[in-house]
Amino acid sequence: MISRFTLFLGLLLPLLTVAAFSQTPPAQETDPRLHADGPGWRLQKAAITDPSLPRVLLMGDSILNGYLPGVAKALEGKAFVDAWVTPTSQGDKSLPRQIEEVLAQGPYAVIHFNLGLHGWQKGRIPEGQYEPLTHAMVQAFKRGAPKAVLIWASTTPVTKQDHPGELDPEINPIIVEHNAMAATVMKEEGLPTDDLNALMMPHLDLARGDRFHWKPEGTALLVKQVSEALLKALPR
Repeated sequence: MISRFTLFLGLLLPLLTVAAFSQTPPAQETDPRLHADGPGWRLQKAAITDPSLPRVLLMGDSILNGYLPGVAKALEGKAFVDAWVTPTSQGDKSLPRQIEEVLAQGPYAVIHFNLGLHGWQKGRIPEGQYEPLTHAMVQAFKRGAPKAVLIWASTTPVTKQDHPGELDPEINPIIVEHNAMAATVMKEEGLPTDDLNALMMPHLDLARGDRFHWKPEGTALLVKQVSEALLKALPR
């Protein structure tokens, strides 16, 4: 039986286009424990049917694939939603160039961005460099979209494999540490945080069992909070 989500996605995708990076191809994930969990890594642009409406950019990892259709639906008639789904991390030296090339697809009124699930492995982000590299990432967004409202989204909890409801003892402490450092950076940069981690912590039972992703009921919570943050930030 076709799920409602699959049917909805099938109706939505014809309205969207996938844009290639002008110079840099989309980042790829080499760790088999992590996967795109959806249509894949890409820059996906909404088909503009009303140029008077503002445009929004969502940047994130595969969690974004889950809440993207619902957010696009919630903003229908209010804004067009592009999505940059990427497995990169702040430690990727090509990230500033990727940001520049993606923002050239704008202009965007609001940018809601997150990096986290692909930066916990040892060596991906050099020791002691998480905060400086996160500052550099924010500065790249500010340079490329000086008029956009920027919103940082914290990384959702990581649960134990095949044990929804239990936090992963290896990965989640790193996520907690990175979220805390990112929150410090955002405060220094003057940016608000959409705390998706705090949202999902009381709902670990809605984890799907693969450590990273969420059941439809969990995704619905993410859709609601992200949509509300974007609607509040859109120009009146």
